[in-house]
Amino acid sequence: MNRRDFMQISAGLALPAGAQTPAAGTRAGWYDRPMRWAQLAFVEDDPGQYDQAFWLDYFRRIHADAACLSAGGCVAFYPTKIPLHYRSKWLKDGDAFGDLVKGCRGLGMNIIARTDPHGLHQDLADAHPDYVLVSADGKPRKHWADPDYWVSCALGPYNFDFMTRVTEEIVSLYQVDGIFSNRWAGSGMCYCAHCVRNFRDFSGLDLPRTNNPQDPARRQYIVWKEKRLFDLWHLWDARIKAINPNAAYIANAGGGALSDLDMKTIGELTPTLFADRQARHGLMPPWTNGKNGKEYRAALGRKPIAGIFSVGIEESYRWKDSVQSGDEIRLWMMDGVAQGLRPWFTKFNAKPLDRRWLPVVEELYTWHHRNERYLRNEESLARVGLVYSQQTATFYGGERAHAKVEDHTLGFYQALLEARIPFEMVHDRMLEPAQLARFKTLILPNIAALSTAQCGQVQAFADAGGSIVATHETSLYDEWGKRRDNLGLARLFGASVTGALEGPLQNSYLTLNKDPATGQFHPLLAGMEDAGRIINGTHRVPVRADSGSGLSPLTLVPTYPDLPMESVYVRQAPGKDPGVFLKENGKSRIVYFPWDLDRTFWEVMSLDHGRLLQNAVRWAHNEVQPLTVKGKGLFDLAIWTQKNSMTVHLVNLTNPMMMKGPIREIIPAPPQTVVVRLPPGKTAAAVHLLVAGRTIAHKRTPQGLEIAVPPVGINEVIAIDFAG
Repeated sequence: MNRRDFMQISAGLALPAGAQTPAAGTRAGWYDRPMRWAQLAFVEDDPGQYDQAFWLDYFRRIHADAACLSAGGCVAFYPTKIPLHYRSKWLKDGDAFGDLVKGCRGLGMNIIARTDPHGLHQDLADAHPDYVLVSADGKPRKHWADPDYWVSCALGPYNFDFMTRVTEEIVSLYQVDGIFSNRWAGSGMCYCAHCVRNFRDFSGLDLPRTNNPQDPARRQYIVWKEKRLFDLWHLWDARIKAINPNAAYIANAGGGALSDLDMKTIGELTPTLFADRQARHGLMPPWTNGKNGKEYRAALGRKPIAGIFSVGIEESYRWKDSVQSGDEIRLWMMDGVAQGLRPWFTKFNAKPLDRRWLPVVEELYTWHHRNERYLRNEESLARVGLVYSQQTATFYGGERAHAKVEDHTLGFYQALLEARIPFEMVHDRMLEPAQLARFKTLILPNIAALSTAQCGQVQAFADAGGSIVATHETSLYDEWGKRRDNLGLARLFGASVTGALEGPLQNSYLTLNKDPATGQFHPLLAGMEDAGRIINGTHRVPVRADSGSGLSPLTLVPTYPDLPMESVYVRQAPGKDPGVFLKENGKSRIVYFPWDLDRTFWEVMSLDHGRLLQNAVRWAHNEVQPLTVKGKGLFDLAIWTQKNSMTVHLVNLTNPMMMKGPIREIIPAPPQTVVVRLPPGKTAAAVHLLVAGRTIAHKRTPQGLEIAVPPVGINEVIAIDFAG
């Protein structure tokens, strides 16, 4: 069926009872309006068996202003006319999707329809076997969880033809504000005839049989798959806009360094995005949700981003009908809000079995609605940027991207939190001067794969007075993960590579050295002056100084035996191999650690390593931070401006279960002294504590506006109204 035939059929359909014209307030640019999202993800037996009135009343009570509702794909929850588009057996003559759309529109909510194209039923597979994903062994793949389904090929006609018709039908019948697709980008590599042919037409090669990104076929496959998915995104978006110009395709996509699709392109393409990082699992700190927000905003800027949080448990065992503790939900959501995410709760199964989460979300959303004007952020005032790199993860990290790339970022992230230094994330494909103008310091945590042009952008930032802190193999590889003969930023660092990567190192150390000229330790070593030496990392790039820069504050103690115990002594006198390179050029300061300091800190959590990372940023930054917070405890911080105000978020992470959810109890952090530097030309008219719900005293000091904050439970938000 071509598009003209489909539109003629659609035009002749009697609209189902639930079909609606757009809400009166819906128009182009609606994307920035919603502040609180609700998602009700139907299961197949929901139609006719769930209480729609209950959910509409709940949406009203929590002030939800947008909803994502299940429509079609694996299962249609509306009376589809598309042949072999599987309808829920419980739907009968009803329209579960359309009825709920009508009810939500009655509440003035924006509506996007959720589709899920990752699985198909037997009758569709029989009629179109080429819709099914083919494994490397040449066999079509059954769904791993439900044997009634087959896994679809995301890059062939199932998505490009069949799901395009599904998308058009939903938008035509219900005039929704957008389509949001779950699991649309594939469930593993496909070797079907379409993928074989299309990839060969693109590259002239056979599909790869290895995951090594340096294999020519694998490299070309990575590029082709991304292009194919963006082609699909453009197709669906164009077909949606042909029917409703005020709607868009909004993919479930994006994130940090380990995400498949380029975030820079996504940021240019989409009017809004939803960060689908729903809850903690395994060993994961609660600040991960704030990190999600920073990574998405690095690419989307001021475009609205909702942070999807699950009320359910997000472990690999998939307990979808159970719920998390209330405090775990509170902490995850509020850390996302602190870092600019608009809350979006998701509930699978419209027949709630465990209702303990309902009052928690109502409490959080009611607070959010009451303080909405302080949460419509315009600009972060953080002056430190932590760079992340998808090309480094893809072409340098490969299958070991988490250990070789992400663990470096996590280590530096944790160190910055412990230092209470406000910071933002920066995408490595967005290093133009206009993008970096708001930063004084850039951190490159093993950003190994950088193009010559990107190295030039980093150099230009430093030449303009910006400071750089970099670690390990940063710039030693080009954008495709091919090793250079020397660091791409060798001139900036004042260091040149002398050999192959060393490690893993056992029982290696670093000697702390005084400056021979002054007899003093460098500020980099503050707090460690009496240590003598500290532990080294586990991997090191052998480097030499390019000029006579004197003795490095840290020098290598080479590895020596750690067993038997009688052999644990230094075999050779410590040499002068530098453990850090420091440079100053006007306002610009450069710090380069040729070893995996940040990654080792994440693994070992050595206090000395954390101090080195923090001291490096403090020395390099050489500028008063816009926010200082003094007091005991661990916090995730954010500082924002709004139209007529500014806010400071303090999210209390002080908890013995910080790295493993769910937390058992909230341990209030003691009082904090907060000093805020107001934007130029602004004065404070009043200061409020939004969580405590009261106005608080403040005083002006030479350092800024000083505020005494009482003990903090999960979080506190300081709101400062500007005078005039």
